[in-house]
Amino acid sequence: MTPELDTLSRILSEAAREEILPRFRQVASRAKADGSLVTDADLAVQARVIQELDRTFPGIPVLGEEMPAAEQERLLAEAPTGVWCLDPLDGTSNFAGGFPYFSVSVALLDGARVVRGAIVDPVRGECFAAELGGGAYLDGQPLRLADTRTELRDCLALVDLKRLPPADAARMGGDAPFRSQRNLGSVALDWCWLAAGRGQLYLHGGQKLWDHAAGRLIASEAGASSRLFAPGGIEVSERLALAPRMAVAAASAGLFAHWIAWLGLPRPLPAAPAR
Repeated sequence: MTPELDTLSRILSEAAREEILPRFRQVASRAKADGSLVTDADLAVQARVIQELDRTFPGIPVLGEEMPAAEQERLLAEAPTGVWCLDPLDGTSNFAGGFPYFSVSVALLDGARVVRGAIVDPVRGECFAAELGGGAYLDGQPLRLADTRTELRDCLALVDLKRLPPADAARMGGDAPFRSQRNLGSVALDWCWLAAGRGQLYLHGGQKLWDHAAGRLIASEAGASSRLFAPGGIEVSERLALAPRMAVAAASAGLFAHWIAWLGLPRPLPAAPAR
């Protein structure tokens, strides 16, 4: 790993260990305007990581999930000169409910690309990281997929059912092509588990920039194939934006081709109403 990636991993690991774990199962949550939860841990990690990033990588602003939307939009506009994208606690519902599957995620956006990212799993003490063109790592060791599966029926799929269009959710329950399915509740960590070969297929109907930025880079650098679509899968939508994206991925190019074909993506535009 580069020194910069090693430093980024250390910043996240220390924040997760000192700000998240002591609060696990001991903190109350409250609902935000969009219905999602926020806890003191989200806010404490965001403040801590922003401070450390500013001290270590001065001059690069930080776009955090817990910031007002107008400020997020302003910061994203600065991506051509570099901006950090931070999710201080991905999987807050899990964290608040005592389910041990959540993470801290940060990515460096440079223009239209994600060039560096790290994700820490506080419970397992695992740190996933990647540089664009420089490979992916798990706890400092190279991470490279070597999956030999060629059929969807042999795969374990990580699928978020809640955000899928109703027709897709119904297919997953009654006509699924894979061996088994999991829905664990931390998007960033799902991407990492795909990168580590703990699942071979991935589908999520609507994730935000801070959900997929670092994780998708890690999965791609490990050898996974992926694509982002506008919600509903009507068109490919790879531009960095705050709006939700449908994410599809697989552990190999061959599996990805089968997965995309089974899902029927991209989908045709709805027919215009008759006049």
